[in-house]
Amino acid sequence: MNKLFSAIRPSAALAFALCACCSHAQQTTKFPVTRLNAGLYVIQAEVADTEAKREQGLMFRRQMAPNEGMVFLFGAPAGVCMWMKNTLIPLSVAFIDGDGRIVNIEEMAPQTLDSHCSKKPVPYALEMNAGWFKHKNIKPGSLIEGLSPHR
Repeated sequence: MNKLFSAIRPSAALAFALCACCSHAQQTTKFPVTRLNAGLYVIQAEVADTEAKREQGLMFRRQMAPNEGMVFLFGAPAGVCMWMKNTLIPLSVAFIDGDGRIVNIEEMAPQTLDSHCSKKPVPYALEMNAGWFKHKNIKPGSLIEGLSPHR
């Protein structure tokens, strides 16, 4: 009986270590934050300014505070599409031109691979909780302040 117990114990330890490793891989890393303004509303936006950060985005987040979001900096205007792989919360994304004006806003369902694309090349995208833009009456043409001018 002792041999069986000692054989099970290392296996259980290994299983626990593997689970801990897997959950560690899915832990979220917060990125540096910048302040943006949409009219009267202040947004605390994490900055995804590298390819690795843009790929990680808001994956595995379970919640986001009401005026928090993530701004994606692409470096130059580009045709941009977003998707929701491993993203657990519903989001709205605003595609923003070099002058800080919203080009279009798309609603994104969690854990889907549907593409949500900008209607023209843009250097920025801003993800917020689903419905945030609509609830604040922020529409295409609205200005997002705090982004560095990009022409």
